[in-house]
Amino acid sequence: MARSLLDDGRFRLQFAGHETFPLRYGWLKKSFDAVVAAEAAGQIDTRSIFTDDAAIANFGVGKNMVTSMRHWSLASGILQISNDDDLSSSGGQFQPTALGRLLFGDSGDPYLERPASLWLLHWHLAATPGRATTWYWAFNELNEPTFTRDVVRTRLGRRCNELRDDGRLKTSRITESTLKSDVLCFIRTYAVKSDGRSTQEDALECPLTELGLVQSVDIGSAFQFRRGPKSTLPDEVFLYGLLRFWRGLYPTRREFTVEAVTHEPGSPGRVFLLDEETVAERLARLSDLTRGAVRWDESTGMRQVYAADVMTLEPLAFVERLYRRARPEAKAA
Repeated sequence: MARSLLDDGRFRLQFAGHETFPLRYGWLKKSFDAVVAAEAAGQIDTRSIFTDDAAIANFGVGKNMVTSMRHWSLASGILQISNDDDLSSSGGQFQPTALGRLLFGDSGDPYLERPASLWLLHWHLAATPGRATTWYWAFNELNEPTFTRDVVRTRLGRRCNELRDDGRLKTSRITESTLKSDVLCFIRTYAVKSDGRSTQEDALECPLTELGLVQSVDIGSAFQFRRGPKSTLPDEVFLYGLLRFWRGLYPTRREFTVEAVTHEPGSPGRVFLLDEETVAERLARLSDLTRGAVRWDESTGMRQVYAADVMTLEPLAFVERLYRRARPEAKAA
């Protein structure tokens, strides 16, 4: 397996911050609106939005939930902290990201009704380590077809010990209790009932359950990843993930094999739980989507995707095009 990003010193690792609450409907929109309103009002210091005495009343939730809202807004890529190269928030101000403005700005998807929005949020949680390290580890390193909470916690604890021995976590104190809470929150972010009777009320706790990426089995005592085709995943979001993976980790490379895009840590195949044939089918469609900038080729006997200069391709531009087509005025035209 290629080198995991957990071993990459550019990424600081975090196993807490959500206060045991999974992402909930409405939280990202409220957080985004609060920061945008503060900017519009000329508030210079936005650091207090989630910490001052008025935060509980403004957001309508308890103190721990306000902290969780802050965490998920940053982890999902909706907000960012200025001058925040890792996870340090000292001195930085909250700012909406381009993704945040696309999803929650004017003509966006404030209620997360489009599957594309959920896939984008999932990508930002699981594609790289950082504020949701367990999410990255689970989708990119956990290979058990079926697992329990205890198995996940044990495997994750073993991985943390390896990282500590290598010096990556030598200054961090990660207790068994911390890992237990993080694993439970991870499961609750995605798990769907095994009997197929999951209701809208069940999904209110976390919208990402709608993606069906984790299925409960044995009456909820065990879980499994649901790998294979994803009918609700738009090609534009798949391309977004591919370009983020390519530009962020391998900016000088000009080609990837199907196997790499399927199995490399941080790849679309890993993060979106796609099988090799599904990845190949999607890669073959990207030439039309990118007007030839990303090209499928089998002439050498290997199934590969090429891009002459991937750094000239802006990932979000293709997603913006998708959302523009979905707007009422575009349909009317």
